[in-house]
Amino acid sequence: MRWLTRAFFLATLVLLASCRRDPKPPPADTQANAKVKLRTAAELASIAEPAARSQAAFLEASRVLLHPRCANCHPAGESPLQGDPPRIHDPPVTRGEADRGVVGMECPDCHQDKNLELGRVPGAPNWHVAPRSMAWVGKDARGVCEQLKDPARNGGKTLAQIVEHSAHDALVSWGWQPGHGREPAPGSQAAFGDLMRTWADSGASCPPEGAKP
Repeated sequence: MRWLTRAFFLATLVLLASCRRDPKPPPADTQANAKVKLRTAAELASIAEPAARSQAAFLEASRVLLHPRCANCHPAGESPLQGDPPRIHDPPVTRGEADRGVVGMECPDCHQDKNLELGRVPGAPNWHVAPRSMAWVGKDARGVCEQLKDPARNGGKTLAQIVEHSAHDALVSWGWQPGHGREPAPGSQAAFGDLMRTWADSGASCPPEGAKP
């Protein structure tokens, strides 16, 4: 019977979302951020001092990391955020013990492997929220940088694994293909991955506290 409960919940969510659909299509500029470029790793190559180059690369990458398409899934509290500006997830949900929701309201119950445009429900493979140790909301670039390179807080990942996750993970990719007029993250996943690789290869140095890209 559990599958019937999930199917009913999903169908109800789609119906409610469809009823709440905006009467007008999203403004033409809601996808404008897709055209906002990141400074490329090649542009930073002229910075001779490795630590300075590393800091510059991470600071530029933080434009993606701290963008709502990424930060909304790295909440400090029990619930993910959504929208611009960020707000508490609607309908109300909690992260659960495994950061994938609770029984009967698990993330994959609604968030499929791809966007559900009719119901305005975003989707990507392995949809879930980041663990509490990787909360980014309320932090600056330095705070996120220190988290990412700390195995005690990043899930035991090496820098190489962090770079691979940034450059190729399918859930990360969603940030540039969020669907339904949502503002995508700046640049592209390829450019973001190159910046993260430059950061790691140059010593994984973190920007000063309060630094802005």
